Amino acid sequence: MKIIIFGASGAGTTTLGRSLAETLKWIHLDADDFYWEKTKIPFQIKVPQKVRNQNLRKDFELVENVIVSGSLVTWDSYWNGAFDLGVFLSLPHHVRMERLINREVERYGARLKSDIEIKKKHQAFLKWAEQYDDESFEGRSIAQHKEWIKLLKCKTIEIMGDLSNDERRKIVMEQIQKLHK
Repeated sequence: MKIIIFGASGAGTTTLGRSLAETLKWIHLDADDFYWEKTKIPFQIKVPQKVRNQNLRKDFELVENVIVSGSLVTWDSYWNGAFDLGVFLSLPHHVRMERLINREVERYGARLKSDIEIKKKHQAFLKWAEQYDDESFEGRSIAQHKEWIKLLKCKTIEIMGDLSNDERRKIVMEQIQKLHK
């Protein structure tokens, strides 16, 4: 079985993907690991689209049971038909933004104040993430994800609200059970 978990940055896609993979003893692949080059300060250099698609697809096709976390909406049309289940996570805006700020503080610590480059990128990232819920935003947005759901050739569920990861995992496990009947 192949599952995609997607949503806004800070919605909990990676957390849910990792915990489901651990529970099921499946492989977890995070889109960010293919989207960004490995650098000392993470999330600085994007991998070219063709290369990231090739790399993810290679790892994805190696295994029967895999969970991919992250948005592949603009990557390649291949992903529209690659999954058996889609899971769209949706959180209230203020909860998501608070999570992102806390994650950035945890990731960069005092460098958020002392390193001008990190501070600039942090502010730009938060500005970008803030726009997700704006239906008119042309970047990665809730509108873009809702359109992608229509293109996905698999059953897709939406998990809304500030649920615990355990609650979310239970919902997905129930869907997996239904698909296996």
